[in-house]
Amino acid sequence: MISLTLGVLAALLWGLHDFCVRYVSARSAPLPMLVTVLGMGSLLLLPLAAGWGDWGAMNGRAFGLAALSGLAYMLGCIALYNAFAIGPVRLVAPILGSFPILSLAWAAARGQPVSMGQWLAVLAIVGGIAAVGIWSHKDGAAQARAGAAIGWAVLGAAGWAATFAIGQAATVAGSPLPVQLVGRVVAALVLGCLILALRVEWRIDRRHWPVLVGMAFLDVTALGAVLTAGGQPRPEFAAVASSLFGLVTILLAWRFLREPMARAQWLGVAVVFAGIAYLAI
Repeated sequence: MISLTLGVLAALLWGLHDFCVRYVSARSAPLPMLVTVLGMGSLLLLPLAAGWGDWGAMNGRAFGLAALSGLAYMLGCIALYNAFAIGPVRLVAPILGSFPILSLAWAAARGQPVSMGQWLAVLAIVGGIAAVGIWSHKDGAAQARAGAAIGWAVLGAAGWAATFAIGQAATVAGSPLPVQLVGRVVAALVLGCLILALRVEWRIDRRHWPVLVGMAFLDVTALGAVLTAGGQPRPEFAAVASSLFGLVTILLAWRFLREPMARAQWLGVAVVFAGIAYLAI
C-alpha cells in the first residue's frame, strides 16, 4: 500500500510537471529547458542529500546503478520533452503512460510473483489511459509530426521504465537521497556536454524561469517518491501507479488548455482508478 501511495503522489506531481512542459515548450528549446530543470533539481536536492542521506551505505554498486539510472532518466526526459513539444497532450501522454507493463515484466523477470489479476489491473490502467487519448477529437496535426511525437513518446516510456527498475535497485543497494542526487547530477552533466557538442541554441523565455524552478521541485519530489518505494514491499506498484501522470496531464490540458474531452473518455478515467484500486487490495 505504501508503494502504491508513493506512486499516486508521483503521478500527481509529474502530471503537473508535464503540463508545465507542454505550456513552456512553445517558446523554449527542449534540451536547454531539460538541463535547466535537472540542474535546478540537483541544487534543491543537495542540502537534503547532504543532511539526511546515508552516504555510508553508498557502495560502488549503488553509485554505478545510480549513475545508470540517471542516464536512463535523461533519455526518457529528452524523449518526453520532445514529444510534448511537437504533439498534443492527448496523443503523447497515453503512450508515455504505458511503461507499467515494462515495469511489471521486469519484476516478474526478477522472480517477483505477479498474479493474473495484477496483470489485468495493469492492462486496465494502461488501457484506460490510452482510451482517454484514443477517444478524442481530431486536432488536424500533420501526420509526420504525429508520427514523430509517437516515436519520442515510445522512447520516453522505455526510458522511464528503465529508470524506475535501475533506480529502485540502486536504492536497495544504497540510500534514496544520494541515489537520486548522483543520478540527477550525472544526467545534467552528460546532457550539458551533449548540448555543447551539438551546439544547441540556448533558447529559454525569461518569463518561464519561475515555471522551470517549479518543474524542478515537482520532478525531484516525484522521482524521489518512486525511488523511495524501492525499499518497500512491491516497489513495482509505485511505477504502475505513477503512470497516472499521463491522465493528470490530459485532465489539466482539458481544463486549462481547452483540449476537448469526449464523454467516452471519462469511462477511461473510471477504468484507470478501478485498476489502481484493485492493486491496493
